Amino acid sequence: MLYCSHLLPDEEMAAVLRSAPLGVESIEFSVADNLDNLEATLCSYDRRLSRWGYPELLLHGPFLDLSPVAFDREIRRVTLVRYEQAYIAAKKLGTRKIIYHSCFIPQIYLLDGWAGRMVGFFEEFLADKDDSVEILMENVLDQSPEPLEEVARQIVHPAFGLCLDTGHAHCYGSAPLPAWAKTLGPYISHIHLHDNFGERDSHLAAGAGNAPLIETLENVTMQKPQATCTIECADMQAVEKSLEWVRRYFPRLLEN
Repeated sequence: MLYCSHLLPDEEMAAVLRSAPLGVESIEFSVADNLDNLEATLCSYDRRLSRWGYPELLLHGPFLDLSPVAFDREIRRVTLVRYEQAYIAAKKLGTRKIIYHSCFIPQIYLLDGWAGRMVGFFEEFLADKDDSVEILMENVLDQSPEPLEEVARQIVHPAFGLCLDTGHAHCYGSAPLPAWAKTLGPYISHIHLHDNFGERDSHLAAGAGNAPLIETLENVTMQKPQATCTIECADMQAVEKSLEWVRRYFPRLLEN
């Protein structure tokens, strides 16, 4: 299944959804103000989805100013609150998956003990959750896949998994992108697809940078053939180019 991130204006999203059998990954519930007005946001977004015929939906969870591994209990508490609000939205909208950032910041957080604190946070968050919505952790500024693999290996909840962001790993990671897919492959349920030249997180169209995307997606789909994928570009032309790239190299993703 292939999705398009709702980074485009609604009229452009409508055009993209008419062009291919795509789902939507919403960023609406990653914004704190929207979470503070959750019922109104749910009603408003439901109306927008209805105009598109209710496509398959994923949610991107909140991340700004949050930290699941914070040493400050109040920051950790607020992170739990925001994650819970977004999860409630996911349940009410009937989404298949919700994606949360790892929130690792190099030179701020040491990796010693990081995985253990992350496991503790998610075990608390997952304690009352069923498996109806997959809860996925996405790499962002993470420099290597091993700490994420350690977290995924220790969490035994059936809803927990990983989202591999190809652009983030290529830009911020010290390991080659295919190595991320190989290491994390057993736990990857979703992929964020975008490209860059390894210098900044530019969210280019797939194939427009120098990330080894074909080898990477082959590594993922070999281990997890049911993994889904989102085109995560904020420009209509980049979305269209990425869609053509998928049609050429991974047409299976367009099969619902």
